[in-house]
Amino acid sequence: MALSNLAARVLVAVVAIPLVIGAVYVGGVVFAVTLGVVAALAARELYGVAKAGGYTPLTRTGTALAFLLPIGVHYFHVGRFVPPEIALGAIIIVGLFTIALFRRSADEHPLGAAAVTLLGVLYTAGFLSFAYALRYHNYVVTARAGSALVFYPFVLTWISDTAGFFVGRAFGRAKLMPSVSPGKTREGAVGALVFCMLASWAYAHWVLVPFASLDIRTGVALALGAAIGASVQIGDLVESLLKREGGVKDSSHLLPGHGGVLDRIDGMLFALPMAYFLFTFPNVFLFVNR
Repeated sequence: MALSNLAARVLVAVVAIPLVIGAVYVGGVVFAVTLGVVAALAARELYGVAKAGGYTPLTRTGTALAFLLPIGVHYFHVGRFVPPEIALGAIIIVGLFTIALFRRSADEHPLGAAAVTLLGVLYTAGFLSFAYALRYHNYVVTARAGSALVFYPFVLTWISDTAGFFVGRAFGRAKLMPSVSPGKTREGAVGALVFCMLASWAYAHWVLVPFASLDIRTGVALALGAAIGASVQIGDLVESLLKREGGVKDSSHLLPGHGGVLDRIDGMLFALPMAYFLFTFPNVFLFVNR
C-alpha cells in the first residue's frame, strides 16, 4: 500500500535532515559536493519548468555547471582554484553561446536558451553557494560556529513556511497574490513574518551566542528575522510564478510528499544571500566575541 502523503514527507525529512546536518558540520569538499548535487537537481527541475513554458534551455550543460559551481567555490576558498572572475564569467557565457550555436537553430531561440541556462545556474547553484560562504564566514572560528551560522537561514525558512501554512489555514481570509499562488493569504504572510522574527531572536539568543560567539542585540535580531522572512516569502512566490508560467503544479515528483527539490528550497534560495549580506554588512552586530 502506498505511503500516505504525511508519512512520505516525514520519511524524506528523516533521511534528509541528518545528511544535511552532517554535510554542513564536516564542511569542505563534502559540503560543496552536497550543495552541487542539490543545485544540479534544482537546476534540472527549473529547466523542466522552463521547457513547459516554451523555452529551450541547454539542460545538460546548465545542470553540469550548477553541480560544479559550489565545488569551484570550495576550491577557490582553499586557494587551489584562483581564476580571474570576470574573465571566467565571460568564458562561461562564450561557451554557452557556442553550445547554443550548434544545438539550437534560430527558430529554437538560441538567445533565450543561453539566457535561461545561465539564469538557472545562478538562481540555483549561485544562491546555494552562499551557504558555503556562511559556513566559512569571517565570524566563524570552529565547525560548530560555522554550522550555527548556516542553519540560521535554514531554520528561519522552515519556521516561515510552517507558520505561514498554519496561520493561513486558521485565520486566512484575504488572498495575498491569487494570480501567482491562490492558496496564500495575507494573514498567513503576516503570521510567517512575525514567527520568523521571534525565531530569529530565539536562535540568536540560544544558538548564535553560545555556539558562534555572536552577541546580537534584540532589535537587530528581530530586524534580521523580518528581512530574511520577507526574502523567504518572495522566493516562494517567485517559484510559484515560474511554475504558473510553465503550467505545472510541482517542479518535479522526486521527493515523495514534497514535490521537487526546487519546491523545497525556493524560499531558502532567497534567504541565503540575504543572510550573508546582513551578516557581512558593517555595524549589524553590537560586537563580535572572539
